[in-house]
Amino acid sequence: MSNKTEYEVRYAVGQREVKGYDTTELRDTFLADKLMQPGKVYWIYSHYERFMVGSAVPTDSPLALETLDALKAEHFLDRRELGIINVGGDGTVVADGEEFALAAEEALYLAKGNKSVTFYSNDPAKPAKFYLNSAPAHHAFTNKKIGREDAKVLHLGSQETSNERDINQLMINTVVETCQLQMGLTRLNPGSVWNTMPAHQHDRRNEVYFYFDLDDGQAVCHFMGEPQETRHIFVQNEQAVLSPPWSIHCGVGTSNYAFIWGMAGENLDYGDMDSFPPNELR
Repeated sequence: MSNKTEYEVRYAVGQREVKGYDTTELRDTFLADKLMQPGKVYWIYSHYERFMVGSAVPTDSPLALETLDALKAEHFLDRRELGIINVGGDGTVVADGEEFALAAEEALYLAKGNKSVTFYSNDPAKPAKFYLNSAPAHHAFTNKKIGREDAKVLHLGSQETSNERDINQLMINTVVETCQLQMGLTRLNPGSVWNTMPAHQHDRRNEVYFYFDLDDGQAVCHFMGEPQETRHIFVQNEQAVLSPPWSIHCGVGTSNYAFIWGMAGENLDYGDMDSFPPNELR
């Protein structure tokens, strides 16, 4: 593994442990605050569903998807699938010789079995920012680019409840075949700040929220924890929160923003969730 790839391991913790966490412990456990490092591939290997969250930002030279010691595999995708969403300048991903051009907010699914994956930016001065999610895979499906026109779009919320938003379902089983990975991009309309309200949890899979397009000086307060024992983490632009299966997730920003959600687990039903209205939260 070269010095252009960095990773860390986060072990799973349960509800009882988290009840005693202070702010620093909560952030160290669940906040991903080293994403989008120029000229580097960065990963967090999480023990929730063996889910991995990461980024690749190629600048003046391409970046390779290298295997990690933690994977004990010759190639990164020997036993995994990979979801990629670009949130930066135009870029290209080459997988086993096949080129996929990705503009901003376009996605790419790479199946189990790809051996060589390389990330490129079209303009190093405006680099692509590839946001990465990966999960274990039992079957080799087909690589597929998902453009904006391919997404299944849900229009939810309202201005009255400050949560008017478009949910772009990019990697769900009605758009692309995957083993367990699902990803999408939600953008809040101007004047709306609440995401995923009512809050929900799904005990059959984990979820990771990556917040971006947040103006300088602004923040999102991400809520997590059990419905009757909530916690919060303040998140800056291009940071993510790892949400365990036992935790709710919702958030409110000091301005409008966008976020990418990524999930893995035993259920591919997007609507499989347990909702908790605001008056039930504590």
